[in-house]
Amino acid sequence: MAQYGFCFDSSRCTGCHTCEMACKDYHNLEQTETFRRVFDYEGGAIAAEGEGLTSSVFMYHVSAACNHCESPACLPACPAGAIEKDDDGIVFINQDQCAGAKLCIDACPYGVPIFIESTRKANKCDLCRDRLAEGLNPICVDACPLRALEFGDIEKLRKDHPDATDVIPPLADPAATKPSIVIVPCPAATSPDVASGAIANVSEVTGVVAFS
Repeated sequence: MAQYGFCFDSSRCTGCHTCEMACKDYHNLEQTETFRRVFDYEGGAIAAEGEGLTSSVFMYHVSAACNHCESPACLPACPAGAIEKDDDGIVFINQDQCAGAKLCIDACPYGVPIFIESTRKANKCDLCRDRLAEGLNPICVDACPLRALEFGDIEKLRKDHPDATDVIPPLADPAATKPSIVIVPCPAATSPDVASGAIANVSEVTGVVAFS
């Protein structure tokens, strides 16, 4: 069985939100609904040192959607059995079966599933399965003007980016779910103080579980 996933290059991302807007438009989501979120993450401080100043300030962006995890926490949490994982490793919510219990929303450490008010059901990124069936990329990948997103077999992405990781703040600890994500960290994301940073655009990413 294949396992598709995303590669995100944080050294390329400028936080323009084009990926997020393209996803919202393609999936006809309301203003307050999104399957992909762009975090603005920052921290550090400026301190006096002798007669001068030292700075440990850092800031970077993280574009995140469903990670189509090897062990998705949302799947066993669904009481209706509406969450499935197909032969390509894509985790999706069967809208015909979803009862709107919201337990998947509570279970996901990444805060990915959202509740769609118009349908009274949960939904999330499904890697644009309809586009994949036509030989196309997920809409967010094609929309990114700086090519910060890639899509493909996760093992090939890991091989193509041997120095990548599967977590940078503010994303959740990957140990429990084993996300299908490859992240190329920018220099700011490797700062010694990075874990002490904070999400600067909390109002835009409400409901997302921050790194701890």
